[in-house]
Amino acid sequence: MKKIAFLAFVLCSLNACQSQEKKKIVATETNTSEKIVKTEAEWKKELTSEQYEVLRNKGTERPFTGEYVNHFEKGKYVCAACGNLLFNSDAKFHSDCGWPSFDKAIKGSVTYVDDMSFGMVRTEVNCAKCGGHLGHVFDDGPTETTGKRFCTNSVSVQFIPEK
Repeated sequence: MKKIAFLAFVLCSLNACQSQEKKKIVATETNTSEKIVKTEAEWKKELTSEQYEVLRNKGTERPFTGEYVNHFEKGKYVCAACGNLLFNSDAKFHSDCGWPSFDKAIKGSVTYVDDMSFGMVRTEVNCAKCGGHLGHVFDDGPTETTGKRFCTNSVSVQFIPEK
């Protein structure tokens, strides 16, 4: 039964990649008192269809297809919807899970929500500033650091290279 639920999850998560141009994002320091609130119509207008599906509808991109799965340049990762600074590149590690993985988020940059969907118990990770869905966090990360694995959709973040 769990295999069927997982298969249904994967099949429901498949999205056709559309070649829409990404908007330019500027990194901002986290200030949760300045939350961003927009209507779904405003989000739809600003985000690509794939970004909207993941960030607003809690979708998941297909494993091993995201832009940042094997990306290890120095820099920062920000929310693709609002520019909130989420992860430093030194927190990124190779996990073989199919999605970009980080062992820690920048303090105060994300919120956590219990997720019981698809017959699984997980912890959802959202942007603290706009509420966008980033992915999930698991306790199977590198034991020599935090032990956490922030399994993150590439489409929900944007990389800003170190200058």
